[in-house]
Amino acid sequence: MKRLRGVFIALLATSWCLAQTPSNLELFFKPSDTLNKPRRNGVVITEVSLASATLVGLNQLWYKDYPKSKFHTTNDNAQWLQMDKLGHVYTAYQMGALGADLLNWSGVSKKDQLLYGATLGFTFLTAVEVFDGFSKAWGFSWGDMVANAAGTGLYVSQELLWDEQRIVMKYSFHQTKYAKMNPEKLGDGLAERLLKDYNGQTYWLSFNVQSFVKSNAIPKWLNVAVGYSGEGMLTGVHDSDPRFYNQNRSRQYLLSLDVDLSRINTKSHVLKSIFGIFNTIKVPLPTVEFNDKNGIKLHGIYF
Repeated sequence: MKRLRGVFIALLATSWCLAQTPSNLELFFKPSDTLNKPRRNGVVITEVSLASATLVGLNQLWYKDYPKSKFHTTNDNAQWLQMDKLGHVYTAYQMGALGADLLNWSGVSKKDQLLYGATLGFTFLTAVEVFDGFSKAWGFSWGDMVANAAGTGLYVSQELLWDEQRIVMKYSFHQTKYAKMNPEKLGDGLAERLLKDYNGQTYWLSFNVQSFVKSNAIPKWLNVAVGYSGEGMLTGVHDSDPRFYNQNRSRQYLLSLDVDLSRINTKSHVLKSIFGIFNTIKVPLPTVEFNDKNGIKLHGIYF
């Protein structure tokens, strides 16, 4: 069974789950072999409701604090050492994987999983991008749209080519000194910094070794991950704010081992769902860093 983001399925029937025995929970999380219309309808209604509520919330809690404008585009491709673009790739990939997994759980055909599920991230992020287009502070970014398409394409292409995800996109984060220097841009508090402090974010492509090598001597869950991050960024571009003109910005390329939690052998559908949730995050392990500042740097454990 493919990984299943149980947290979203639980939203469909939280009260029901709390009243069930372990055996019934297993039955609930088990994917349907045939089309299960109540599950499919529940998934569709929940996704539409959550997406609509999120967009309304963004409009009321975020965009209303900034002046509106006519729809316009912007070129922000040079900002944040492209870390923001990788964030779009990651979000589109993971939301697409979630949408496809939920439809798989509902017994929907593979074609419809890819057509209506895997495009979930691209559709939602496109709506957000349109909001940006009507905001004077931002603008509709074609660079963001390309990144959204890349994330969706990464998922869909692997399903069409291999019928599995041999390359999983993951995320990791560590706190940095830079957020305190410019909390307005990089976040004030851990929750904000997880999203806004690009200095602490790393995006990974995690390759499953056995899927490519086809050797029983290699554990099914063993992955090799390559990552990208940036450091020294206090603003989008180095000269956008005179207070932070002397930024020592640098790119970081990383190589590490990883664990594909979705490939750990278990018969429990509950555990598979839990593993699927945490498989969005890179497992902290020893890492080699290559950067344009210090050359090569070794990390005993890298977050």
